[in-house]
Amino acid sequence: MAIRKLKIAVTGGIGSGKSEFCSYLRSKGYPVISADNEAKELLCSDASVKDRIIKAFGKAAYTEKGVNTKFLADKVFSDPEKVKVINSIIHPRVIKKIKAMMNSMLEKHPMIFIEAALIYEAEMEDLFDYVILITASEDTKISRLSLRDNTTEEEIRKRMDHQIPDDVKKDWADFTFENNRGLPELHAKADFLITILKSMIQI
Repeated sequence: MAIRKLKIAVTGGIGSGKSEFCSYLRSKGYPVISADNEAKELLCSDASVKDRIIKAFGKAAYTEKGVNTKFLADKVFSDPEKVKVINSIIHPRVIKKIKAMMNSMLEKHPMIFIEAALIYEAEMEDLFDYVILITASEDTKISRLSLRDNTTEEEIRKRMDHQIPDDVKKDWADFTFENNRGLPELHAKADFLITILKSMIQI
């Protein structure tokens, strides 16, 4: 029996719970690539990326400890044009790295997951067989982020403004799971998804 290889993206706006969804997938033994972690790694370790970030946003973009994330967040999310600039620097590198990682992992695993907040914003949906969208109400997202990051509602809404609304993404995604009721229900939905996908890899 042939085994079909599947590349599945998990996306969702900030505070949606996509990271928790992916954490649960990891706990079940499935490989998950975090696009956000890879982006942070490139910001720290790729000299050409670092040089372009400094040229675009100034030396304050980095400190002795590494990336000055608060400075970049404050500077970038207040200006849509600056969002485009930083994305143009990071996204192509991240996509290239993710492609290589997926190809390597698929040699050992029939099914891999990629967690990425900006699947559609980065126009990378064609890299995957399926896209999973995790959603939550706006109030729920704001409440979660306020508790997690000690962030103001205004700062959270600025970040949300640079992401495509869930109502639009729902029309594009292959599966959509709402996450308003807590972890047990979210984990049950992840188990349901795994059952469906496992049936697809058997040809």
